[in-house]
Amino acid sequence: MRRATGARVHAEGVTLTTREGPVYTGVDFTARPGTLTVLQADSGGGRSALLLTLSGRMKPTGGTLHVDGYTLPEQARKVRRISSLGLMDDVNALDDRLRVREHLSEARLLRARPAARTVADQAMAAAGLAELDRQTLVKELPMLDRRRLGVALALVSEPRLLVVDNVDGGLGPEHQADMWRSLKDLTDEGLTVIATCADARQLDAVSDADTQGPLRIRQGETGTEETTADGTGTDEAGTRGGERGEQA
Repeated sequence: MRRATGARVHAEGVTLTTREGPVYTGVDFTARPGTLTVLQADSGGGRSALLLTLSGRMKPTGGTLHVDGYTLPEQARKVRRISSLGLMDDVNALDDRLRVREHLSEARLLRARPAARTVADQAMAAAGLAELDRQTLVKELPMLDRRRLGVALALVSEPRLLVVDNVDGGLGPEHQADMWRSLKDLTDEGLTVIATCADARQLDAVSDADTQGPLRIRQGETGTEETTADGTGTDEAGTRGGERGEQA
């Protein structure tokens, strides 16, 4: 699998507001190539919308955002070509009726450029699923393998930026640590990873100088907020809002 240098992401005051209220407000951070950045909020706290924005798939209503030198939302198409999504509810959920190999075949066909069949093997290995039987129906996979499969499918397109939503969702502490470790391994190979979670306590298992966060996603107040690993913040959280916005 091609290992291109990860993309640099720079956000200043990035905000999304709808008629129903703020989705996220005042997001400020810089993600260097080959690093893991973790953004934290409860369900309904703007996590998915923010990741869609950072990957060029949803338009913000304010702020400045650059990905690999491209300006969003004006150059969203170019950002989409270098970024990939892990599993995200209502966006790219797995089809329980399909087998693992069928999902991989579809991902390879959807690539922007042709690729050898080995790209799927390399993606599965990178996601920690080298030994998984690809005849397995998706509905039979445990949650950890489902989340890793979502990462593998995203890696098939050989992105420079990978965004992964709800890393801790449905996983116990041990498997949360396993998932963080899988993502950190990808950054160690040069990929830029931005991930969201509600519970960041297991992030300590992999946190190092190339790990940023968890940063609290704000709603109704300016700025992201750095939190401790147990999820407590330095400031009072804003009011919850929806996760709907205008698609790019």
